[in-house]
Amino acid sequence: MFDKELTLEVLKQIDTAVQRILTRFKPIHEVSDFTDSPEGMEKMDSICMMLIVIGESLKNLDKITGGTLLENYPQVEWKKAKGMRDILTHRYPDVDTEAVFYTCKEKIPDVGKAVRKMLEDLS
Repeated sequence: MFDKELTLEVLKQIDTAVQRILTRFKPIHEVSDFTDSPEGMEKMDSICMMLIVIGESLKNLDKITGGTLLENYPQVEWKKAKGMRDILTHRYPDVDTEAVFYTCKEKIPDVGKAVRKMLEDLS
């Protein structure tokens, strides 16, 4: 069995990062909203930092739970979420703005739902 209290703490960190991304992404309607102004680039940078937090926290979650928790929530491609962290951390100058936009629009809401379900199931 894994440390439930620590697991809940990490899940809350992920949930906070998801909520920050959703809030920061709200005024972004197309990729150019990220790229056409200094403010847009700042939004992208801050969102990317939260994506890194999510990926790192997911890796920690796997360590804490022995890789047994995330597999119970297959609606999210957890391996890709962790892989995005690696790209953002190690190859940030090569980050594809379209991929970040797509992730925020299409994937982050599902991550949030899955994490809230995990929190509910473990509480």
